Amino acid sequence: MNFVINEGGIQSDAFKPSDSFEDYTPEITVMPRIAFSFPISDEALFFAHYDVLTQRPPSRSRTNPLDYYYIESQGALLNNPNLKPERTTDYELGFKQSLSKSSAITLSGFYRELRDQIQQTKVNFAYPVSYLTFDNIDFGTVKGLSFGYDLRRTGNVRLTANYSLQFADGTGSGDRTSDKLLQNGQPNLRTIAPLDFDQRHAITVSVDYRYDSGKDYNGPTIKNTQILANTGLNLVFRAGSGLPYSRQRDVTTQANNIGLQQVSSGLLDGEINGSRLPWQYRIDLRLDRDFKIKFGKSENGKTALLNVYIQVQNLFDTRNIINVYRYTGNPDDDGYLSSATGQQLLNSGSLSDATAFADQYDIKVNDPSNYSLPRRARLGIKLDF
Repeated sequence: MNFVINEGGIQSDAFKPSDSFEDYTPEITVMPRIAFSFPISDEALFFAHYDVLTQRPPSRSRTNPLDYYYIESQGALLNNPNLKPERTTDYELGFKQSLSKSSAITLSGFYRELRDQIQQTKVNFAYPVSYLTFDNIDFGTVKGLSFGYDLRRTGNVRLTANYSLQFADGTGSGDRTSDKLLQNGQPNLRTIAPLDFDQRHAITVSVDYRYDSGKDYNGPTIKNTQILANTGLNLVFRAGSGLPYSRQRDVTTQANNIGLQQVSSGLLDGEINGSRLPWQYRIDLRLDRDFKIKFGKSENGKTALLNVYIQVQNLFDTRNIINVYRYTGNPDDDGYLSSATGQQLLNSGSLSDATAFADQYDIKVNDPSNYSLPRRARLGIKLDF
């Protein structure tokens, strides 16, 4: 967008939109995908793939003409209808080796390039005023290693295990990451830092124990009745290291809506995303049983499979911390009451009951959304026909 100077600016009757705006040119993207495997024996092989993925701008691409019309009087953060698609290029190289007739391991390394990511930027010395908008200026990389073990059903047991080591770095985790810098008059700086989804370690283990029916049944019986036929139990264990967040140098009150003064300057304590949340652990359970249902009395009658299950998510009701207050690093304390400003308020005599106020403030900041969901149980049925 280039404004042409007219007396009276964009609101002038003499202003011609064609002098400042142009039609959008459709973007054509090519997304090749190549994958191959190279067996080196009947028990081992190398594999690799190369993918290019693009997506239309997920945000900030819809513009409002009124934002331009009032840009001189109001200033604006303008959307950019000329954003390019975001682009991801993915590389992977791996090796798979069988350990026995029913088990194998997989080792692989991966590398992803994130290009043309959307980020806020400032256009200086534009006519009639400098303004903020969005552009495809951010980039990032994701690199790591993964290890997998797969045990096909042996007897009653099937097991899969996966471990990933990942490093995700880039110049911005969202399209407003540079907002504070630009508001304070800083240039369009690009600084590499861990991205919000940079989870270094991720572990998943799935164990499935299941009984067949008929002659393949090997479970307990009561009076020749296969009481656990077509019944299975699945346990999934997940663990992951904590995601990054940015520590804050001074306290921020979480109770502005009750009239407390904001006391924070929002300054960082350390680097962007330089701190980490605690590890997270979770076990999910599913117990299910299949029942064959036959429609019609003839031998050629149709059959259906009815699966009845009970699913328990977060079996041990683990309280995983998924968000913290940036000043204290705790999920249930923002540090305001113990700060100098908080103590001054409690001891000022302006509160009718300082103890009650402190108790209720503690309840407010102990936000349940800072924790993962508690244990949940579901009972359901599924019909396949």
